[in-house]
Parts: sequence; structure tokens; C-alpha cells
Amino acid sequence: MTMADMPGQPEGSDRSAASPRGQGAGTPKRRVFTTAYKRRILERYDALTDPAERGALLRREGLYHSHLEYWRKNHSEGDTGAATGTPAGRPARSAAEIENERLRAENERLAAELTRTKAALDVAGKVYALLETLSESADSDARPTR
Repeated sequence: MTMADMPGQPEGSDRSAASPRGQGAGTPKRRVFTTAYKRRILERYDALTDPAERGALLRREGLYHSHLEYWRKNHSEGDTGAATGTPAGRPARSAAEIENERLRAENERLAAELTRTKAALDVAGKVYALLETLSESADSDARPTR
């Protein structure tokens, strides 16, 4: 995606002016290319015959030749992952997979809570046994007064 394709960014505007380094620059984001953009770039690239022009297109768009190879491969296999906004190479997760992941996380959380509760009960049992022992020893030390 070029600067001209980005909404709200006039062509030639400097992105660093909006967020200079060191002052809330934020974390870098992985670029996600739409299917239409991929198709358009592939058509432009294939229309060019001069290797220098092809290289200039890739530099201008900030792409590598491997991007084009990967997009061609996915296009020939019928992959439409970019149309859904998922990163290239990762299939979209189904609702069942998302629910499964949520349940696994909940299971891990509950297992950790159970471990903590068992440890607390074990400590409480040992404290009770210690207090019983101290109570018995205090009773046996007390001698009847005459």
C-alpha cells in the first residue's frame, strides 16, 4: 500500500511529523495487503518489461520480489486470506477455534487457581496441626496447683 492509497494521508506527507521517534511513536504494525492491491501490483509488474522499471516499482511500493512470488502462488491456489484482512500465510480462524482457544486459556487459569487453593489448604492444615500440638503441650505443662 502506498501513501497515496492510505486514507487521510495526503501524498508526500511525512508520517514522522505526526509521531516523532521517542514521543509515543508506538509499535510498528505489520502491513496487510488487500487482494485488490496485490492484483493491481501484479498486473503493473507483469506489464513492465524493463528490469529497471520493475525494480523501481518494487522500491516505490516498498516490496520485495518474494512478495510477488508468494502472492502469485497464493493466487494460483485460490487463497483469499488477504480479502478477510488476515496476514498472508495464516488462514482465518473459525469460531470453533476461537472458542477452543478461549476455553484453553480459562482452563489454564482455573488449573493455576486450583493449585494455589490446594497449597493454601495444605498450609492451613499444617498450621492447624501445629496449633493442636502447641495446645496439647500447653495443657500437659500446666500442673495443678495445691
